[in-house]
Amino acid sequence: MTSLYKSEQGKEAILNLYDEKLESLNIKYQYKTVNTSFGKTNIIVTGEPNNPPLFIIHGSNGCAPISLETYPNLSTQFQVFAIDVLAQPNKSAETRLSMKDDSYGKWMNEIIASLKLDKVTLVGFSFGGLVILKRLITNEDKIKEVYLSAPAYIVNGNPLKTLFKVFIPMKQFMKTKKIKFLEKFLNGVFTERDEFAVKYLSQVFLHFNMDFTPVPTISKTEAQKIKTPITLIAAKNDIMFPGEKMVSRASKIFTSLKKTVLLEHSKHVLNGADNTKIEELILTK
Repeated sequence: MTSLYKSEQGKEAILNLYDEKLESLNIKYQYKTVNTSFGKTNIIVTGEPNNPPLFIIHGSNGCAPISLETYPNLSTQFQVFAIDVLAQPNKSAETRLSMKDDSYGKWMNEIIASLKLDKVTLVGFSFGGLVILKRLITNEDKIKEVYLSAPAYIVNGNPLKTLFKVFIPMKQFMKTKKIKFLEKFLNGVFTERDEFAVKYLSQVFLHFNMDFTPVPTISKTEAQKIKTPITLIAAKNDIMFPGEKMVSRASKIFTSLKKTVLLEHSKHVLNGADNTKIEELILTK
């Protein structure tokens, strides 16, 4: 299989940043490896094993340490399993799954079955939301409830806005390596500046073959079959998955929608204050 990394040096640079972020969190953790039929999956586990299990699933071009930084207090009440999603710039296998079929759902099912977990809470950001919804469509067994933050797979934004504010600046940076284009991309997607994101994404954009496949959306039929309680957090200024549009459609298609939150001032990648609000929602349920 051809590597998704463009060079060994590029892979090393990205994984060094992965390690740097994880060590900066100053937490007690252990790695777990789950061998699935789709490839090796790396998981970072933190929190007491007698606490209820919670999975955090990151977004596109992300990794488990970023998830753990986003929600640093969940391990006080849960045993947290931060998943490295397949075919992303992290320590899991480079097997790229299809967003159109049930592969992601089956993959998640294999992980939960291998770890012998029950009553799992799932928390997903962006592309992680798609992974979670695929799991619910495929099999809801062993899942207690889910929290979706600015998730993919419910609605998509205006393609022209996304093209000019996200994809063109990204491609310009990849072509020229000029930081001004990366800054333009970050301004379109991030609510607040993140210095680590500047370092990490600059390496990812230059040295990793990303997936530019259009993100599909869940059908009403599939959504109505889901019985698991869903808490949906959407961002009003999210150009990729617009918040008002998302809340409107979700309210119509999900019969198990427990709560919706529309963050008035956030773009796609939320700020620290809004991530804290999500954390509080999970911890005080």
